[in-house]
Amino acid sequence: MIRTLLALALTSAAPVMAAEAEDALITVTGKGLKDLPGDAALSLVVIDRDRILNTGSNRLESVLADIAGQQQFRRSDSRSANATSQGITLRGLGGNASSRALLMLDGVPQADPFGGWVAFPAYATGRLDRIRVTRGGGSGYWGPGALAGTIELESAGPATLSPFVGSIAYGSRESLDAQGSLALKRDGGFAVVSGAYGRGDGFIPIVARNRGPVDRAAPYEQASANLRAVVTIAPDTEAQVTATAFADSRERGTAFSRNTSNGVDAALRLVGRGNWGWQALAYVQNRNFTSDFAAVNATRTTVTQSLAQFNTPATGWGGRLEVAPPVGDAITLRLGADTRQLKGATNELFTYVNAAPTRQREAGGATSNSGLFADASVEAGIVTASLSARIDWWSIRDGRLLETTIATGAPFTTLIFADRSGEEFTGRAGLAIKAASWITLRSAAYRGWRLPTLNELYRPFRVGPDATAANALLNPERVTGVDAGFTLKPAKGIEIGVTGFWNRMDDTIANVTLGSGPGNFAGVGFVAAGGFYRQRQNLDALSVWGWEIDGRIRRGNFGLSASWSHVDPGIRASGPAAGLNGLAPAQTPRDQFSGTIDYSGRLFTASATLRHIASQFEDDQNSRSLGAATMVDALLLVPVVQGVALEARAENLFDAEVPAALSGTGVVERALPRTFWVGARLSF
Repeated sequence: MIRTLLALALTSAAPVMAAEAEDALITVTGKGLKDLPGDAALSLVVIDRDRILNTGSNRLESVLADIAGQQQFRRSDSRSANATSQGITLRGLGGNASSRALLMLDGVPQADPFGGWVAFPAYATGRLDRIRVTRGGGSGYWGPGALAGTIELESAGPATLSPFVGSIAYGSRESLDAQGSLALKRDGGFAVVSGAYGRGDGFIPIVARNRGPVDRAAPYEQASANLRAVVTIAPDTEAQVTATAFADSRERGTAFSRNTSNGVDAALRLVGRGNWGWQALAYVQNRNFTSDFAAVNATRTTVTQSLAQFNTPATGWGGRLEVAPPVGDAITLRLGADTRQLKGATNELFTYVNAAPTRQREAGGATSNSGLFADASVEAGIVTASLSARIDWWSIRDGRLLETTIATGAPFTTLIFADRSGEEFTGRAGLAIKAASWITLRSAAYRGWRLPTLNELYRPFRVGPDATAANALLNPERVTGVDAGFTLKPAKGIEIGVTGFWNRMDDTIANVTLGSGPGNFAGVGFVAAGGFYRQRQNLDALSVWGWEIDGRIRRGNFGLSASWSHVDPGIRASGPAAGLNGLAPAQTPRDQFSGTIDYSGRLFTASATLRHIASQFEDDQNSRSLGAATMVDALLLVPVVQGVALEARAENLFDAEVPAALSGTGVVERALPRTFWVGARLSF
């Protein structure tokens, strides 16, 4: 599959059309409607294309790490982490592998339809033009899922495309990283075909002091291909068609630990930019995931297969319609409706005896959400006000957990769960005051929500000796929050933003420890000695307060940017989860910092990035802690002739040990060690 995608990306070409600047009436952008003026009231950070293209790793998750407070469930990236652990969040609303920040690409939600995680290898950095990160929930405009914030990815358009752009780099541990795109611009539109491929022999995830004979390197191979065409179909109206395919294969450092992901997505968006602005969107997503799980003995001398998640098909489809009526120069109004329909199931072999499975499981269902929204911005002198509201109707249906004995085909577990439905009202209000030319004061209040994923509702799982049961009765998560801050622009090229915030997430979904092995437990069966039994449950609430500071300075060829996030989260819990009351959520560092210094001149471009992550708890009981980590990445880009440049990159330059997981027996898994890259970039 991967080699097929690579061949497609390198051999396909398509006619590509783009608007000429002199014809202002049919200028094609490839974007949606304009940004909302009311965004000035929000904690908003924009990452431009230059930064997207110039990081040490050349991967999207590294780019997003520039925004302190943005985190995944694990510290590992998409080369070594289990794909199911790569949910993203902001503002300390962590402790769960499902995403609590809403990731969008050209208006399409990107979370996996079954599990809510993010398939990072699907997003080649060369395809992106801009990333807008809005911290804070309640995005009535974009829909549910934005508990912690919204991350908007925008594809590159005609202003930044070249007929051919390519890069290839060779790295440590026989690694390869390649991207390329072909584009052709014509009056009335453009189109681009692009591809990306990466592979590596990988590193050994378990640190040297804990390794045994079963531990080995964790190789990866990943590819994606994308075709995007934008064409004018009427005056002031353009059609945007996108198709993407990706494939991802990783191993986790022992036998029986391979996991794969693949998917095909397609979207059609029509955008009208006349007196009545409007856009209509339709999309479909088809994803699949497989994963093998291993059991390793205490001395790490033997490894056996414990589970095979051999097929996890999931589909998502949806649509959106919105209009921007002309209501005056000082008012921007958006009215619309959207829907998202998801279904999926996991198919697994488990309870291995003498290296053979004895039972089979199917678990899954469907969820849906449809909503109406209104978003208004009002500009009155030095004041900009923003108000958005939406109502959503949701349903959870067709839920099931079916387990059979393989030898006889006899049912072992047959659970058919009742359908449920409900409605949610959410919204956001914000105010920005431009008190002087150099300072803007801003504040916002918001309410957001998220449906539990099919994975959380129906799929039990195991990690090592620990087992976690699903919970088909989970309620949606709901966030209420406020923030306030200011943005300073004391001189040209200098911008500083400071924001304080408070969030309360009711019905927080968490994996709650309810017992320990040896013993049999509901929903998972036998748990061995040394293992813990957990269940997904709704906690009473998670409260978080904190602050964010972002700064950028640009002086000629030199630039400096920094981002610091501090959070103080606390759990409120009762009943079976009462033992968690007052504790911190798992996998949530109190402090994160990212700082980059760069130089861009005629002779070379260089940058260095320092990132620090404070310590965080590994488990819900706060009994195991992952230590703090500081990493440095670097980049050097040297033009040699027009259109050709040599590059050198480094990740984790000083080989810091970045703990990504800690087992109950003290075994430490690390994130990426020091990695060097050398290569070339072409642009014609």
